[in-house]
Amino acid sequence: MATRLNPYLQRKDGDAREVIEFYASVFGGEPNVMSFADVGGMGMPEDQQHLVMHSDLMVSDGVAIMVADVPPGMTHDQGNLHISLSGDDEATLRGWFEALADGGSIDVPLEQAPWGDHFGQVKDRYGYNWLVNIAGS
Repeated sequence: MATRLNPYLQRKDGDAREVIEFYASVFGGEPNVMSFADVGGMGMPEDQQHLVMHSDLMVSDGVAIMVADVPPGMTHDQGNLHISLSGDDEATLRGWFEALADGGSIDVPLEQAPWGDHFGQVKDRYGYNWLVNIAGS
């Protein structure tokens, strides 16, 4: 397997399963989800064992996303996170941009940029910022 850099998103709202399923609806693929209960509870209180300890979505060789719940009492700081998608497959990237915008907001429309590519920025329904760059000819 080649080396890959992929986002690992942590959720404080207990909705990691919903988030990874949304991304599967956007990018395709089948999410793999493990709750704390699936791995013996790991000392978590009974009412928190349903939370997602780890999930991943392998979309392609170059795209993978991981999402987990942050149990109550653990620190969480989403910070100023932006996830970038780029390439020359215009149909795929435009489709992802539009699907990510569903229930979210378009901060920068996907249009011709001064550097010759098409670029846009969207905030998805879970508050994550996505930068999409389609290479120009």
